[in-house]
Amino acid sequence: MTATPSRPDTPFAPRAQHPACPRPGRPSGGAPDLSPRASGPVRARDLLTLVTLPLLAALALPAAFAGGGTRRWFGGRAESQRAEAQAAKDDAAAAFYELDTAQRDLRISIETITAVDDSPAARRAVSVFDALGRRIDEASHQYINAVDAHDLDRDDLEASVAARARAELTAAKDELTRVKQELDRFEEGLGPLLGKAETQLARLAPAVERARQALLAATNALDGVRSSGLRADDLAARLAALGPELTRLNQGAGQHGVPQTLERADRVARDAEAVRAEAERLPERAAEIDHRLVSLRTRAEALRTRSGQVDPVLSELRRRFAAACWQDLQHVPEQAAQSVAQAELKLREARAARDEQRWPDATSLLSTVRALLNDTDEAVSAAGDRLRRLNAVQKDPRQEIDRTRFAIRDAQRLAMAGRATPDPRHARPLDDSVGRLERAIGTLEGRHPDYWHFLTETEAVRATVARVVSQIREDRGAGSA
Repeated sequence: MTATPSRPDTPFAPRAQHPACPRPGRPSGGAPDLSPRASGPVRARDLLTLVTLPLLAALALPAAFAGGGTRRWFGGRAESQRAEAQAAKDDAAAAFYELDTAQRDLRISIETITAVDDSPAARRAVSVFDALGRRIDEASHQYINAVDAHDLDRDDLEASVAARARAELTAAKDELTRVKQELDRFEEGLGPLLGKAETQLARLAPAVERARQALLAATNALDGVRSSGLRADDLAARLAALGPELTRLNQGAGQHGVPQTLERADRVARDAEAVRAEAERLPERAAEIDHRLVSLRTRAEALRTRSGQVDPVLSELRRRFAAACWQDLQHVPEQAAQSVAQAELKLREARAARDEQRWPDATSLLSTVRALLNDTDEAVSAAGDRLRRLNAVQKDPRQEIDRTRFAIRDAQRLAMAGRATPDPRHARPLDDSVGRLERAIGTLEGRHPDYWHFLTETEAVRATVARVVSQIREDRGAGSA
């Protein structure tokens, strides 16, 4: 932009004052009026103002840059030590926070373990954690004391004080770090205990729910059976006995303990499931009891008939064989009759229990009847079997002798297989068996041989030989392994 110079040929002529213009000697702005129009005192005052302004600015600038304090603007040794101390303080604060967080997390783990486990290992873990807690308190106090002892924001902080603060804060941080490392090692060792505790806690809610559902299913099954006209008083009593256990389950593990609650839940679920299964099977069980009543009654009648046939068998045994062959059978007819009579009495009691729907009693009585009839059947059959075997050996004892000798020779060949001489543990009982058989054969001589003794001896010899064979095979099997 080009300035237009004043015209020299224009004569100077003062303008007339506008009413709104300021009067001479009264400037309108803050700048001093140094024009020739200003009066003398006014010009002196304005000149003094201009002279003092630079001095005031020079005094105000350092204070402005110092933030209102008196710290040295361009630092120095004290400021360097202050920065290092502040860094040490920050590091110690971070270590303190990490240790505090780790302790809180580990406390949760310890509480989890103690809620489930009361074993010696768990108690030792609690003791170690308490000891570590005391170490943490000591390290924390050291850190807090170091922080409280030094005000790093002081304007007049000396370099030596800052250096001492840095040393104490660094020592506090190192101690916090060491304790944190101990805490970490302890936490690593808690793995098995914590895993076991967490597993049990994870099982708790499902186990309690299974117990509740099992009780509900048992109740529904029992109601269904009763609606069909069958009584199940014993099942109802067993189900009612589980009521207090359900109350304890509802009270929770906080009152009764996690292991106890888990054990109770499993037991309730197991017992309730048994009640449900028996209730659902009750109609089938009733039909089975009815069938067994009929079947056992028929069998008792048949045994009564068969027991009457024992006397003719005994008569033939007495007539043809020595007394030693039949004396132990003398009381079979009488015992058979008594057993059948007792079985029939128990059958009537079982029938009454069935009619009264006392299912366990009916089942127990029928089992007794069956045992009585089994014993009677064996005794009655023994007489006929004795006569048959005695007839066979009287007709041809060679068959029994050859059978026993074959067993002995077969065992002897096995004992000698792969050996120059047999093992004495095997040879001795086999040799004894040979002698025993020969003595049994000798009893067949005479007018009235004891055939029954002969038969029992040959059976005993074969049993001994069988034991030797089994021992040989076991020894060789162990040797090859």
